Amino acid sequence: MLAAIERTGPSSLQSRFFVMKRHFSEKERAFFMDVDFSNHVALAAWALEQGRPAIVGGGRYVVTNPGEAEMAFVVVDAWQGRGIGSLLLRHLIDIAREQEIRELTAEVLADNASMRRVFAKSDFRPARSEDPRTVRLTLDLGSARPA
Repeated sequence: MLAAIERTGPSSLQSRFFVMKRHFSEKERAFFMDVDFSNHVALAAWALEQGRPAIVGGGRYVVTNPGEAEMAFVVVDAWQGRGIGSLLLRHLIDIAREQEIRELTAEVLADNASMRRVFAKSDFRPARSEDPRTVRLTLDLGSARPA
């Protein structure tokens, strides 16, 4: 994960964390790695780079309330625009359905048009956001089409 972050540009990191973030505390590292596939589900996408496997993207959701979870994604700059975020999103939606999650949400910076398009393709809809810099997107899994 840390190697992928090092290969991700400042703008992409800003889009994911809403602040320029390149270093993580031990507590933050533990959070990102403590995945139980029930309340915290994370997937990594990897590809061969120069003949060696490398993480090129990741997505996760964290249950915030019973039946509700918040999602987030990051894709290494060189791999953006190749459908990795969409693929991760589809798999996470499938897992959320299996886990009986009723609603998925994501906070996306308002100017992150590419990520907003990824969510829109999977029927996420804009909802009220507390932060004027962000757009809150929601997917009602009870009424959404299967991915």
